[in-house]
Amino acid sequence: MEIMLVVVIIGILAALVMPRLVGRVGVAKSNAARTQLKAVETALGLFEQAAGGFPSTSEGLQALVVKPGSITDADWPKGGFLDKVPIDPWGQAYHYANPPEHGKDYDLSSNGPDRQQGTADDITNWEDTPAGGGKL
Repeated sequence: MEIMLVVVIIGILAALVMPRLVGRVGVAKSNAARTQLKAVETALGLFEQAAGGFPSTSEGLQALVVKPGSITDADWPKGGFLDKVPIDPWGQAYHYANPPEHGKDYDLSSNGPDRQQGTADDITNWEDTPAGGGKL
């Protein structure tokens, strides 16, 4: 009887706590995506100083890891500007475009939790913060 009572109490506590934790996971992933985008923006700024401009869309974020032809050996840091091209917390590649479509130096974004580009939960470097996504 006592064991059943303990199991019931644990079940009730789990029912109360789990919904709160699940909501926080989504917020934590969005915050992690914003942090990763800030790190990529920093690397892009360093790249711009070394190369005199940002990578093209065709060079992409890979230009921060593997030296493209547009940068000299003397300007290329040992190990590159990033160790590897990051993926967002939902397992998707970040989108990079230069020339940009949104009036910044470049476009950088994550599709967000729904993994669909161009929706309200996207995390970008160009929009005001919509619910669940938005600007860095």
